[in-house]
Amino acid sequence: MIIETPSEQRNRWASGVIPYAQMGYWKPDYEPKDTDILCAFRIVPQEGVDPIEAAAAVAGESSTATWTVVWTDRLTAHENYQAKAYQVVPVPGTDQYIAYIAYDLDLFEEGSIANLTSSIIGNVFGFKALKSLRLEDMRIPPHYVKTFQGPPHGVVMEREYLDKYGRPLLGATTKPKLGLSARNYGRVVYEALRGGLDFVKDDENINSQPFMRWRDRFLYCIEAVNKASAETGEVKGHYMNVTAATMEDMYERADFAKELGSIIVMIDLTIGYTAIQSMAKWARKNGLILHLHRAGHGTYTRQKTHGVSFRVIAKWMRLAGVDHIHAGTVVGKLEGDPMAIRGYYKTLLGMKYDADPALGLFFEQDWASMPAVMPVASGGIHAGQMHQLLHYLGEDVVLQFGGGTIGHPEGIAAGATANRVAVEAMIQARNEGRDYFNEGPEILEKAAKWCGPLRAALELWKDVSFNYTSTDTPDATPTPTY
Repeated sequence: MIIETPSEQRNRWASGVIPYAQMGYWKPDYEPKDTDILCAFRIVPQEGVDPIEAAAAVAGESSTATWTVVWTDRLTAHENYQAKAYQVVPVPGTDQYIAYIAYDLDLFEEGSIANLTSSIIGNVFGFKALKSLRLEDMRIPPHYVKTFQGPPHGVVMEREYLDKYGRPLLGATTKPKLGLSARNYGRVVYEALRGGLDFVKDDENINSQPFMRWRDRFLYCIEAVNKASAETGEVKGHYMNVTAATMEDMYERADFAKELGSIIVMIDLTIGYTAIQSMAKWARKNGLILHLHRAGHGTYTRQKTHGVSFRVIAKWMRLAGVDHIHAGTVVGKLEGDPMAIRGYYKTLLGMKYDADPALGLFFEQDWASMPAVMPVASGGIHAGQMHQLLHYLGEDVVLQFGGGTIGHPEGIAAGATANRVAVEAMIQARNEGRDYFNEGPEILEKAAKWCGPLRAALELWKDVSFNYTSTDTPDATPTPTY
């Protein structure tokens, strides 16, 4: 127990904090139950605020506490509902601490991301006692996992739908993503698909603007998909973005996509957790793959000491039920550390794994057979990076080359062909037991001798890397102990 003098208590009142630790929110001897939801918060306390007290404050304010003792605590067995901060670990060389907090399962409504997040991140991020706060990871017990639907289909079923195995799926984002007429938009889709891609997609901000209404776009895109499928003999798809202002509008657009025969629809993260879960149920009922663009995530995932880590968003979206989610590339134009991104992919694809601090995974996780989510890599990638992409991201991934397809000097179809030949050359080298990561440039150059589009792509983008700084390092993650 923390014993404070009256003077110390006055100081805490001055900073807006009362001793939460004394109210039972600090339990250093607590043994987390198998059914508890566990959270790892990165906390930076204000000057003069004890880190244990700050951790207890987070536990209190995200469960049952308020700023003062209330007599109604006597009306319930409130100790059962108190979150417990049970460990605080300093991050060496910083003013940061990792606080481990356990939440009893009874605190949460079954199968509701909205309720889960309203509790865990609903109020504490504006708390005066903290300079900053970041939710780094969560352990979702199987008991809670089982209350969610999860992905409508998952990786295995998606591959069976598409009849595509043994390699990453290839995609592209239509460019320019804004301004094209519906017919010209469809032309881009057709050229990319006939050239060798599996998917083309709408981007996050193409919905139903004056220059191209959603119904017109869907009609021209499905025409392109059907024509390319007939010519190539392969299953093809276009992610039709059904994101809209209301659920009624989204259902209308999704129903029309299904009526046209689309195999996939798309939503944006910005529609909100409840809408995502509703669309996941619709996708399972109607047999369409559900693609999620993580639009807006960088506003709260990129800062290293405040916000919510993307590994947590990945867990929430697997529970909510999406088949795809953009999860980083390592080598593209968007921010991302190699080890952290490997952790994201493990979160999306793994079934049961242990804590791995090197990957930013603070807790073990058992997904209780919940289907996996297919990660999507997009943003500034091209055929010349194929060996790096496979090395870092593996085979269960959608590699989306937007500019890296549509910007090809010989046209869109040639750009798609370059990507398809590059990935198949790399898979063949791997099957032959070659070190495709280190031999990648040589493998690509050899393939380019007989593939003109690949040769042109390598020549055009050979020096493109987007390496603006060399400061990206894995998050400082002390080894958790229990």
